[in-house]
Amino acid sequence: MAVIDVAGFVADLKGHAVDHGFHVHDERHFVETYSLRQLWEVDLHPEEACSGPIDLHLSLEVDPRALLGFEDEVVKLDDPDGDPPTGFTFPLIFTWTLPPLPHPPDLLVLATEMAGVGGISLPLEVSAIDSFASVTDAPERSLSILARIPIDLADVYLADDKAFCDTLDKCRDVSLYLLECAGRWLGDD
Repeated sequence: MAVIDVAGFVADLKGHAVDHGFHVHDERHFVETYSLRQLWEVDLHPEEACSGPIDLHLSLEVDPRALLGFEDEVVKLDDPDGDPPTGFTFPLIFTWTLPPLPHPPDLLVLATEMAGVGGISLPLEVSAIDSFASVTDAPERSLSILARIPIDLADVYLADDKAFCDTLDKCRDVSLYLLECAGRWLGDD
C-alpha cells in the first residue's frame, strides 16, 4: 500500500486551482512501464482567458525512487503521527505559452517584469522561439514562460492544501499579467 496517493494529490491540486480562479480543461497521465516513472499533465487557464490566447500547462513528474525512498522512511517512523521525513521532492512545472506574436516584447524587459510578478516564491524563465515558414518570410516569435518548483512529499503526505495557495496565486498573477500584455503583442490594441 502506498503512503502517498499521487492521483488524489493531482485531483486535489486541480480542485484547488479551480478555487483560485482557473478553468481545468484536460488531464493526462503517462506511466513508463520500464522504470515506472509517471507524468501527470493538466491544461488550465485563468477564467478571464477562456477565449485565449494564454495557455497554462501544469506537469508533475513522479520519480519512483523518490516515492519509494519516502515510503521507506515513513515506515521506519516510530510515531505514525510524527513529522514525516523531508528532503524528498517531485518537480512541479508550470508552462505558459502564447501564439506567434506580430509585435513581440523585448525578452530582457519581459524577463525583468516577470521576475517582479513571480517574485522569489515563483522564479520564472522566459524564452522565445522564432519560426520561419520559408526563408523569405519574416520570423514569427512565440513566447514561453516556465516555472519549476519542488513539491515536498511531506506536504503531499500531510495533505497540506495551504502549501500551494501562494504558488497558485502567483500563477494567476502571471497569467493575468500575460493576458493584459497579449493584446498589445498580438496587435489587438
